[in-house]
This record gives sequence, C-alpha cells and structure tokens, in this order.
Amino acid sequence: MSTPAVLNHDQDDADPRIWKIAAVVLLGPLMTSLDSTVVNVSLSTLGRELHVPLTAIQWVITGYLLALALMLPLSGWLVDRIGAKRLYLFCFTAFTLASLLCGVSSSAGALIGARILQGMAGGLIAPMAQMMTARGAGRHVAKVMGIMVVPVLLGPICGPTLAGVILQHASWRWIFFINLPIGVLATALAARILPNDELAVRVRSFDFQGFLLLSPGLVLLLYSLESLAAGASKVICLTGFAIAVGLLIGFVVHARRPGESALIDLRLFRNKTFSAAAWTQFLANSIAYGGQLLLPLYLLSVQRITPAETGLLLAPAGLGMLCSYPSMGFLTERFGSRRVSASGAFIALLGTVPFALFPFSGLPVWAICVALFVRGVGLGGISIPSIAAAYSSVPKETIPVATTAINIVQRLGGPVATTVLATFLHARTALPHGVSVTQLSWNAQAFSATFWLLCAFHVAAIFTALQLPLWARRNSLTNAAESEQAIEAVTE
Repeated sequence: MSTPAVLNHDQDDADPRIWKIAAVVLLGPLMTSLDSTVVNVSLSTLGRELHVPLTAIQWVITGYLLALALMLPLSGWLVDRIGAKRLYLFCFTAFTLASLLCGVSSSAGALIGARILQGMAGGLIAPMAQMMTARGAGRHVAKVMGIMVVPVLLGPICGPTLAGVILQHASWRWIFFINLPIGVLATALAARILPNDELAVRVRSFDFQGFLLLSPGLVLLLYSLESLAAGASKVICLTGFAIAVGLLIGFVVHARRPGESALIDLRLFRNKTFSAAAWTQFLANSIAYGGQLLLPLYLLSVQRITPAETGLLLAPAGLGMLCSYPSMGFLTERFGSRRVSASGAFIALLGTVPFALFPFSGLPVWAICVALFVRGVGLGGISIPSIAAAYSSVPKETIPVATTAINIVQRLGGPVATTVLATFLHARTALPHGVSVTQLSWNAQAFSATFWLLCAFHVAAIFTALQLPLWARRNSLTNAAESEQAIEAVTE
C-alpha cells in the first residue's frame, strides 16, 4: 500500500476530498428539512383526508419532534459503539423506510406511528452530519458548514411550493413518497463515499440510568413548554415542566459520578469556549424561533396584511440567510469566531429593532423587506462561527459526545423562547377594564413590548458570542492526524 498523503489543515483551501463527504452528509438534513416543511404545510389536508380533527392530526408533527428529542442523547454513544458510517447508513435507511410507511398509512394512528419512527431516525441525522463534517474539515469547519448548509435552507423555501403542487395535482401520500428517491440515493452515496471508521469505534458501556433520566426529561420539557405556549392547561403544563426539571437535575447529579461513561460528559461545559458556544447556539435558536412566532402574528394582526402577502414578506429573511451562510467560512478564518458571531447577532438585532420602534404607525412594505433581509443576514452569521469554536476547543475523540451536548442545548432554545414570548404577548394583549383605547392600538403596544423582549435575547447572544475565542484552533496534532486518515480513506 502507498503511504497516505498528509493533508495540511493550515492551507488556505479545504482539501477537495472533504467536499465529497460534505456533499453526501448534507443529503440527510436536506431530506429531513424538506420533509418537515412539507408536512407542516399539509397538516389541514391530512386531517381532512383522514377524517380527524386538527388536535389529533397535530401529533403528526408533535410525535415526530418528541421522538427526535428522545433519540438525540443517544447519538454520541451510538457513534462510539458502532461507528459513524454504520450509524449514518442505518439512519438514512430507517428514515426512508419510515417515509414509505407514512405514505401507505390508512389511518391517522398508523401515520402518527410512522412519523414517530421517522423522528427517531431523523433525531440522529442532523447531529451526525454536523459531527462527520467537523471530523474531516479540521480548521476549515466553518467554511465547509457555511457552504453545505445552503442547500439545506432550500427545504423551508421550496417546501411550501412543493407541498402546494403535490396536494393540488396528486394524493397527499406523495408528500412522503418524495423522500424515497432522495433516501435511496443518499444511502448509496454514503455507502460508497463516506470513510470507514472501524478503527475509531470505542466500546463504551451504555448509561441506562442516564438515558432514563435525560431522554424522558427532554421530551417532557419540550412538550410542556410547547403546550404552554399553545395555550394548554397551565396546571398540566407546569406539572410536566416540574417533573422534567426534576429528571434533568437527577441526570446532572448522576452524570457527575460516572464521568466518561455518561451519555453527556458534563466536564465539557467547564471549558469556557465550549460553554460560550453552547449558550450562543441556545440563544441563536431562541432568536430564530422567536422571530418565526412573532413576525407572522405581527404582520397579520397589526399590519393587517393578508396571509398570502405575509408569506411573501417573510421570504427576505430566508434570502438574507442564503446570502450570508456561504461567506461564513471566509469571514471566520479572516476575522475570527468572536467577531463574526457577535457581529451576526448585532446585525440581526438591527433587523429586529424597527418592529419594536414603529408598531403604531406601521412599517411600509419596503422597510419590512429590508429589516427582514438584514435580520436574516445576521442570523446566518451567528451559529457557524460558534460551532467552529466549540469543535476547536475539544479533542477529536470527544466530538461525538460534544455534538450531542451542543445539539441538546441548541434545540432547547426554540421552545424556551417561544414559550416566554407567547406568554408575555398573551398577558400584554389582554385589554384591561376601563382603558379607552382601540384593540388595534393596544395590540400594537403589546407587540412593541414583546419585540423589545426579543431584542433582549439578541443582546444576550451578543454577550455570549463575545466570550468566544478570537481564533478557533485544534487542541492537538493528534486531531489533525486522525482527520487526515479519515479523509484519505475516501480515495482508497
């Protein structure tokens, strides 16, 4: 055998072989993103076709998200146990087969069950894509992720249109069957291109007690927060929230004892860089989901814009993200993680402030478009530099566990922010007795105050991003050497 070529991670451009891995890996998040968007848009049609109310068919989405949260803590242990390539192939195959089961379902119960299976596979795909990219890209992780995420963004942009075409010209079953060719192609390419990692597999005992504390705790926490934001019974939601917090505290106490055998090594958060990156990811998700909650409601109820026009006006935010993501690698390598991530949070704040400042007179259409585009550009600049900083701060052998930890923290940001903002908005929109103002004017005041609260999340994100290191570097030469061997396997 010839001696493997040595990759220089200090070179200006990422090794071309890394892009082969990225091209295969991104198919997983693209498939799950497109699937989620299409299903969300098709919810009312599914309820009508399967003859169930919206409250029942809503579990097509809720069941998927809860199953995703249930599996997320397992990703690090599974990678160490069976290897990244085997696990990724299994996830692709399972998600594709679950899509087939969704398409052939004859009842709402069968469809919800198949969606739960989809969520169990989908909960591992996104962290796996992130982890495998970080393993191979070295110090170029920001550049590679910045470019590979662009096709994934096409899912939310193209999904509604695709769903409309399918529902108008074909059976609802095709919203799931469209996953089949993508899944088959992705599985074949992954089997052919992704590097083997038998030598990287570590035998690690399964933390069963930790799993029984962490996974149900996360599921119950997300469910109670989302139910509270949706206006469900406060007593039930707060009881579920209290039980979830108790389970998570129990996991923290448990995880401090076994150390490396725990599902999540809590010692990672003693690392200031990793902790700052995790908080930045949490707040970035909070900002994104908070805007997705408030902006459509504001445009519909205060600006009095039709639903069709609202959809069009929200498009500039996605375009802004598409414009900023591809440049994140260059900007991070040129100016450093701290400057780019903090600048992104500040730019996103600039795009949010107008909605808090001018709720009464309303914003003209052109100003809404400009503000949302600026907000999208800023949102696209927060996450990737902080992820690059997080991976650069830990040894390569801990990347699977680090990926699990940072994805859990990140996914909690959305439900927490939407619950806080929805509860605050609901309290502010209640018109007090004896107040002689119009409901529209009172709603404008309520939205102004809630947007200022969202701005506070932005300010917090700026602060946490400023705690990131200026430059992200690998901790050891061993990391680079292992990464080189993984990439070299692609050409064997």
